[in-house]
Amino acid sequence: MPTLRYLLRWMLALSLGLVAGVAAAADPAPDLADYTLGPGDVLRIQVFQNADLTTESRVSESGQITFPLLGNLRVAGSTPGTVERTIAGQLRDGGYVQRAQVTISVVQFRSQQVSVLGSVNRPGRYPLENRGTRLTEILATAGGIMPNGSDTLILVRRQGEKIIRHEIDVPGLYLSQDADRDLEVKGGDSIYVHRAPVYYVFGQVQRPGQYTVERTMNVRQALAKGGGFTMRARENQVVIRRVDASGKTFELTAGLDDTVRPDDQIYVRESLF
Repeated sequence: MPTLRYLLRWMLALSLGLVAGVAAAADPAPDLADYTLGPGDVLRIQVFQNADLTTESRVSESGQITFPLLGNLRVAGSTPGTVERTIAGQLRDGGYVQRAQVTISVVQFRSQQVSVLGSVNRPGRYPLENRGTRLTEILATAGGIMPNGSDTLILVRRQGEKIIRHEIDVPGLYLSQDADRDLEVKGGDSIYVHRAPVYYVFGQVQRPGQYTVERTMNVRQALAKGGGFTMRARENQVVIRRVDASGKTFELTAGLDDTVRPDDQIYVRESLF
């Protein structure tokens, strides 16, 4: 039977896939009502019935664009709608266009980006096209977590001079329905998915090797993934080699109901008879 971890991973992948699939199928224009412009964004500016004023301009590092007749305009920190009204007003006030109707579209989103790294299907940098984008939405855009990825991801954010680090249990967002943990991502955030934790099985088991630690896994379940005991196994002589906080390795005799931890080495001794 499939383990709980893989059922959760399957449900999560399905939900993320549906989100990405719906977005791709609908392919809606991004909602720019509250998008904040910044350096690197490329804007296409059109003035109704004035084709000679149509232009594309990249927001400079100083937060400015260049527009015909008006020269340099500061746009960083403003929304496209605000800049539309500013340009229209200056065209009217300068006597260039009496009834200026200005439309701005963002051709390239470069100023507000999030980095997604580690064990995801499509790592890279992704633009935030509007405010309110959630962690799971960016994760869906990156193709979701790979099979060898951890259920817990790390979000790193700079706030002034401080670096803030969040650890988030992704399946827990759905199991606990704790929407507050599905954080709103911001430009400059980095999301990292580490590889899933593993343990090792040696000795008298059918399939010695490395396996993924499942949620709430005990020794009995860990040995079952290794095929169970061989006929020469001493079933009451299961030893775990574990590393403590100081980095020192120690051994303990394990019960079948004991919890397995990441990087545990589970050894089944051989029977003398």
